[in-house]
Amino acid sequence: MLAAGRDITFLVRPKRAELLAQNGLVIKSPVGDLSLAAPPTVLSTQLKPDYDLIIVSCKAYDLDDAINSFAPAVGEKTMILPLLNGMRHLDALEDRFGKANVLGGQCAVSTTVNAQGAILHLAPSHSLTFGERDGTMSERIKQVLAAMSGAGFDPVASENILQSMWEKWVLLASLAGSTSLMRSAIGDIMEAPGGQQFVLDVLAECSSVAAAAGHAPGTGFFNQLRTLLTTAGSPLTASMFRDIENHARIEADQIIGNLIERGQQLGLKEPALPLLRLVYTHLKSYEARSKRTSS
Repeated sequence: MLAAGRDITFLVRPKRAELLAQNGLVIKSPVGDLSLAAPPTVLSTQLKPDYDLIIVSCKAYDLDDAINSFAPAVGEKTMILPLLNGMRHLDALEDRFGKANVLGGQCAVSTTVNAQGAILHLAPSHSLTFGERDGTMSERIKQVLAAMSGAGFDPVASENILQSMWEKWVLLASLAGSTSLMRSAIGDIMEAPGGQQFVLDVLAECSSVAAAAGHAPGTGFFNQLRTLLTTAGSPLTASMFRDIENHARIEADQIIGNLIERGQQLGLKEPALPLLRLVYTHLKSYEARSKRTSS
C-alpha cells in the first residue's frame, strides 16, 4: 500500500524502527520483490487519535500489548481491522474500543522474517478479506477497499466476513491440530496407518463447532479443505507446528483452546471433541516445558 502511494505509517517498537531506518522495508515474494527505504514509522508514545484505519496483525498472544500500544491512535471514527486467528480477539477489541470501531477480517498469506529483517513471502497467495460484522456493505468498507485496491495483493470486501473467519479457523485448527500433534507434514500423516481418518476426524470436530455457531463450512470450501488435508505426499504443515520445531511461542489458547471453549458454550458436551482436547493437552504441555526450560 505504501508503494502504491497510500498514506501508511507503521507502528513499531524502537528496535524495529532502527532496523527499518537502516535497512528499509524489504519483501521477497514470488509475485514480485519490493524494497522501500526508510518507511514512515511511529512509536506508541507519538500517537494521536487521528487515524482512519488501524490494521492489527500481531500474534494473538501479543494482543494485549498491541492494544495498549495503538490505543492512543483510536478516535471516535477510527476503524480497527484485526487479522488475527480465531475469534477471541474480537471480544477483547470490542470491550476496549466499542463494537462500532471493530471490523472483521482475515488474511491468507504465508510469510516469515529472515535474519536480516526481510519479509519472505513463501507462496503466491496473498488475499485479505474484511467487512462489517453485521454483513452490511457500508461506505467506510468501500473506502477501505478503494485504498487497498491496486496495491499488489488481493483485497476482498465481504458481506459475510464472520463466515470467512470461521472457515479460516476451521482450516487452521484442523491443520495445526493434526500436524502439531503428529509432528509431521500432511503427506507423512497420510502414509501412517489410520492417518487419513485421524485428520478427517479432527476436521469433523472443528467443523462441528463452527456449525453449532451457525457458520458451518460451505460445501465448496469444505471439499477443498478435505482435499488439502488428505493429499498424499503433501509437504504442508501449520505455522504452529513450525513454531514448535523452532521452540517458539504458539497460539494454543486462541486456535485450539478457545475452539473447545466455544464448543462447550454452544452445547457440545462430553465426550465431544476428544481429539481437539488431546491436541490442546499436547500443546499446553509443550508450553509448560518451554516455560520451564527458558526460565
